Amino acid sequence: MDLKIDVSQENIQRPLNVFIKCSQHHYHTSVAARETAQALKTLAQAARGVAASTNDPEAAHAMLDSARDVMEGSAMLIQEAKQALIAPGDTESQQRLAQVAKAVSHSLNNCVNCLPGQKDVDVALKSIGEASKKLLVDSLPPSTKPFQEAQSELNQAAADLNQSAGEVVHATRGQSGELAAASGKFSDDFDEFLDAGIEMAGQAQTKEDQMQVIGNLKNISMASSKLLLAAKSLSVDPGAPNAKNLLAAAARAVTESINQLIMLCTQQAPGQKECDNALRELETVKGMLENPNEPVSDLSYFDCIESVMENSKVLGESMAGISQNAKTGDLPAFGECVGIASKALCGLTEAAAQAAYLVGISDPNSQAGHQGLVDPIQFARANQAIQMACQNLVDPGSSPSQVLSAATIVAKHTSALCNACRIASSKTANPVAKRHFVQSAKEVANSTANLVKTIKALDGDFSEDNRNKCRIATTPLIEAVENLTAFASNPEFASIPAQISSEGSQAQEPILVSAKTMLESSSYLIRTARSLAINPKDPPTWSVLAGHSHTVSDSIKSLITSIRDKAPGQRECDYSIDGINRCIRDIEQASLAAVSQSLATRDDISVEALQEQLTSVVQEIGHLIDPIATAARGEAAQLGHKVTQLASYFEPLILAAVGVASKMLDHQQQMTVLDQTKTLAESALQMLYAAKEGGGNPKAQHTHDAITEAAQLMKEAVDDIMVTLNEAASEVGLVGGMVDAIAEAMSKLDEGTPPEPKGTFVDYQTTVVKYSKAIAVTAQEMMTKSVTNPEELGGLASQMTTDYGHLALQGQMAAATAEPEEIGFQIRTRVQDLGHGCIFLVQKAGALQVCPTDSYTKRELIECARSVTEKVSLVLSALQAGNKGTQACITAATAVSGIIADLDTTIMFATAGTLNAENGETFADHRENILKTAKALVEDTKLLVSGAASTPDKLAQAAQSSAATITQLAEVVKLGAASLGSNDPETQVVLINAIKDVAKALSDLIGATKGAASKPADDPSMYQLKGAAKVMVTNVTSLLKTVKAVEDEATRGTRALEATIEYIKQELTVFQSKDIPEKTSSPEESIRMTKGITMATAKAVAAGNSCRQEDVIATANLSRKAVSDMLIACKQASFYPDVSEEVRTRALRYGTECTLGYLDLLEHVLVILQKPTPELKHQLAAFSKRVAGAVTELIQAAEAMKGTEWVDPEDPTVIAETELLGAAASIEAAAKKLEQLKPRAKPKQADETLDFEEQILEAAKSIAAATSALVKSASAAQRELVAQGKVGSIPANAADDGQWSQGLISAARMVAAATSSLCEAANASVQGHASEEKLISSAKQVAASTAQLLVACKVKADQDSEAMKRLQAAGNAVKRASDNLVRAAQKAAFGKADDDDVVVKTKFVGGIAQIIAAQEEMLKKERELEEARKKLAQIRQQQYKFLPTELREDEG
Repeated sequence: MDLKIDVSQENIQRPLNVFIKCSQHHYHTSVAARETAQALKTLAQAARGVAASTNDPEAAHAMLDSARDVMEGSAMLIQEAKQALIAPGDTESQQRLAQVAKAVSHSLNNCVNCLPGQKDVDVALKSIGEASKKLLVDSLPPSTKPFQEAQSELNQAAADLNQSAGEVVHATRGQSGELAAASGKFSDDFDEFLDAGIEMAGQAQTKEDQMQVIGNLKNISMASSKLLLAAKSLSVDPGAPNAKNLLAAAARAVTESINQLIMLCTQQAPGQKECDNALRELETVKGMLENPNEPVSDLSYFDCIESVMENSKVLGESMAGISQNAKTGDLPAFGECVGIASKALCGLTEAAAQAAYLVGISDPNSQAGHQGLVDPIQFARANQAIQMACQNLVDPGSSPSQVLSAATIVAKHTSALCNACRIASSKTANPVAKRHFVQSAKEVANSTANLVKTIKALDGDFSEDNRNKCRIATTPLIEAVENLTAFASNPEFASIPAQISSEGSQAQEPILVSAKTMLESSSYLIRTARSLAINPKDPPTWSVLAGHSHTVSDSIKSLITSIRDKAPGQRECDYSIDGINRCIRDIEQASLAAVSQSLATRDDISVEALQEQLTSVVQEIGHLIDPIATAARGEAAQLGHKVTQLASYFEPLILAAVGVASKMLDHQQQMTVLDQTKTLAESALQMLYAAKEGGGNPKAQHTHDAITEAAQLMKEAVDDIMVTLNEAASEVGLVGGMVDAIAEAMSKLDEGTPPEPKGTFVDYQTTVVKYSKAIAVTAQEMMTKSVTNPEELGGLASQMTTDYGHLALQGQMAAATAEPEEIGFQIRTRVQDLGHGCIFLVQKAGALQVCPTDSYTKRELIECARSVTEKVSLVLSALQAGNKGTQACITAATAVSGIIADLDTTIMFATAGTLNAENGETFADHRENILKTAKALVEDTKLLVSGAASTPDKLAQAAQSSAATITQLAEVVKLGAASLGSNDPETQVVLINAIKDVAKALSDLIGATKGAASKPADDPSMYQLKGAAKVMVTNVTSLLKTVKAVEDEATRGTRALEATIEYIKQELTVFQSKDIPEKTSSPEESIRMTKGITMATAKAVAAGNSCRQEDVIATANLSRKAVSDMLIACKQASFYPDVSEEVRTRALRYGTECTLGYLDLLEHVLVILQKPTPELKHQLAAFSKRVAGAVTELIQAAEAMKGTEWVDPEDPTVIAETELLGAAASIEAAAKKLEQLKPRAKPKQADETLDFEEQILEAAKSIAAATSALVKSASAAQRELVAQGKVGSIPANAADDGQWSQGLISAARMVAAATSSLCEAANASVQGHASEEKLISSAKQVAASTAQLLVACKVKADQDSEAMKRLQAAGNAVKRASDNLVRAAQKAAFGKADDDDVVVKTKFVGGIAQIIAAQEEMLKKERELEEARKKLAQIRQQQYKFLPTELREDEG
């Protein structure tokens, strides 16, 4: 009943504070009113129960009366709160509300004080206060007793008071009557002790000695009051957080203050009072070992072990000193050793109690306590101290020194309260509590400041007027402190005590027994030593001392052993290790059964349920890895909980894994699941061994690396099994794991505090754009596969899940770094919306895999894919709002990369000799246009560089302008190159390479600008920007020189060579950077690329000898490609998996050496061109040897990369396999990248013209016809070449033909295959199933295949033969037809403004916004098309070099 009364008091006090602070907030006030009504109901029941159970009628009436006062006051309070809500600004109603609330609070305190035992404690407190007034005098009369008698009485009174303090502590655990008796006895003993102390003070010879005694007596008075307050709190609420520790600390404070007085006042034989003090201290600390369920200190478990070791060493030395000094009679040294031993024993006891607490809470069945927001007992203590100090201030008898002392106490405690309020307000998330703490601290601080002013005035003039002012100033301070104390007692802020299980208590027992034995035997030892100090010649006493000393030593050894053996988590680690070992044996048995095809199938559960169960268990294990690693490194108390939790998951893991494997039909899949499960169990076992070794000891640094490594291995094992499960699930349409993964990634977006950002918004913006586009491409591909290959949807869904996981993480960081916060919120919201779209799409993909023919599900999937695409565009627009300038840079960079890819395709046409002039134009017609556009690009470049330091709008404008200008420049240069005529392909390539260099430099410059945006001038990214701008200027200058020299036959070769040298230097700079390549290639690829260097070297030597401009141009073009390919392949191969650091460094060094040697060769050729002499030409051989030597070293380094798995790259089988794999990868990459982001338009109305579809069909027909003629021409050309003996009918080796090992028929088949794809795309486009972009890509594929066919023919054919002419004509026809189709499709895709597709907003602002959004969407799609174009060009370049082996087999 007592506890119910106290809980009700707290439950009523909390809404009281809400009424006062939130009387203008309807919601909070209504909640507080309901809470008050419920708490009053509980209070009424408890009050009746207490009244019925007491034997004292007066006490029963007092309880009921005080409860009635609370009820009436609360009713008035609710009424006043209602009035305050009606008139929120009325000051008078607010004041009335505060007065009524104060009255209710006072009634509540009276109610609690009516509880049995409480009144007696209050009486005792009052009695101590009254008795202490005897100390408030300036001087004491001289003592009338002899010194020895006064000393003896003081010692006896001290012993009685110390014993009474122990009884008070013990009584708090018993009945209320016990506390009443104990507090009464304590009060009486205090009176006697105070009288004995005052008598002793009268013995003092000087005023200073007397005041010192009085000061000590005051300290004892204060400590006694605190002890009774702590006992009162604990008796009312035994579960109050930290109350037990506070009571023990108060009892120790009483003992210590008594010891200080005894040390000051007594004149015993040396060593005697030290022994008495030590015995009192040991008696006080003994209470710590009674049921330790609260932390005694902040020591960790391993700190406790260290403390025990240090204190036991100190104790051993001091015990030896006690014995030695007692023998020799050195009593001062004896007393000092006793004091040291006492401190060491107290330290040992504290460490033992804390260790026992940590052992108890580390048991998996125990629950650790949690620190509260504030310590209500600290507030109550401060309140009591401030009230007592204020009483002393206003007491007419207080002296100036007493006033000063009281003022110091007030300042000290109010400062502590304000500091506690500041900390609490910073910790709490509750805005009402935060505001209340801040306001209360202000009130306390202001009233303290006012009081200090009056105290200063009083100190200057002790007049009645000043004392009265001082009395008035204390009232608001006391009220403020009381209100704050009441608010701090709110249970919401209280700590949660630990709940120790019975197993935890048993684990504590050995430590507690050892510690208690140590204390008991130490007490006997000190008592024995005390008597020996007086009579050191007593042999039996020495024997007893030795016995006690031996017992103390044994108990300390036992204590140390117990603490070490009971280290938290060790026992649980052992149990968990045994459990996981059993699981590993079970999984091994299942693996053996699977090998012998005898694994029994589980028929009691579906495969879906098993897979979901396995997935959830693996995810839970994954979530525990980091907490276990953290606990093993420094949180010993948590280790047992975490490892037990981990081990509990492995039995269901094994059951689910074996069940899933038993349901699988594929034996390889079975073994994979079982092996990966076993790997996970073994990695967990390694983790547990490492965790056991670490034990949660932060000082065991040598174990931390092993813990980190084991955690990483375990994470990898979890990832591996999750990938396998997702793939297995996706094969049968189970996508629950993927949906959970996406949902988990979405939930992380809502986490309050993201990880510390390691980059800027621009960095995260770039990666978010990348992953967003990847998701959009996957969605488009899923739309296509839903019709053609539904079985492939699982892999695509898995890819989307992975991409979204990366996107969510990067999106969270982008949102965290975005400014203002609204943009971050928008990014986070839109990424979450995209997550919902991805979940729906993945679910539909799973449903379609289960039933691939369901047309309704297909339609739903297509709708979901379109929704995902639209949500991607919303994410991108949110990113653009975050930084318009950098988003424009990303868009511009995409556009430029598309231009570079387009130029690569143009170079292929030029090389094939099919880049012809139209309408008989000459280069002079285009020169001025090229120069003018190039100068415009230079101006745009300047704006772009300056835009990095200006506003986002200016940066965006500069990026868009530069992208538009480079597009225009590329077009005019292509026209200029075409005007040179197909008879001079090398010069055409030189010119296109020059503009390609400019485009690449612009792409790098845009990237550098994006990185430097909004950065300070001394940021490293600014230096990168300056470097990129310098390269840009160099390349534009080179273009201008090339344009001017292109028609000058005497210098154009020299100019081409100069441009190539500059290009190679730039490529070498990229090669030497520390950037890791995005992908790796095999060492064989690196070796293959060195062949190009060898050929180019020979060509360069020949050009140097001949000095013909045509040879030099050819050398320049070949050198550019050969060196670039070699550098790329070398760097990618050096980062091939399992390549050692030494081999990587060696390969990179010789790649650089080879390039530098080749540069020297080209520069020497340049010197020869300017001054051709026999001596210079003779030196060419030395330069070529240097290149050859570097190539040899590079090949050896590549062979070392492969190690024992090295194969001969010349082997036709290896070539065939590599080419087949390369072709497959290229086709797959192209297929993914060519899926466009644009959703299908709505069907047109019936009255619309269908000219677009007609154009498509017409163009497709003409391409098909042209291709047919082309293949027939190729057949004729092949027959002619075979007849001439230039090509064998069946090539014996893939290396027989440098370009195409199959001859022309196989190349023509590539054209035919591309044409077939084109016709399908055209048909699908007319029916509304495919995008215009797909049609364009198919047409360009036909054109590229045609260019490859022409190259293949020109390698061997006679240029003047009839067949070659027919083939050339057929190729040109295909190219024209493809161009027509591309133009038609582009016109439809980008040229038309289809009003039927959109709903136009009528309002002006909305309409403008709609126009801007539409323009943004259009530009974005164009950029993405250019990016796809780049990818296709790369694939075609690879196909240009090698043909897959399968075609040769078909040919045969």
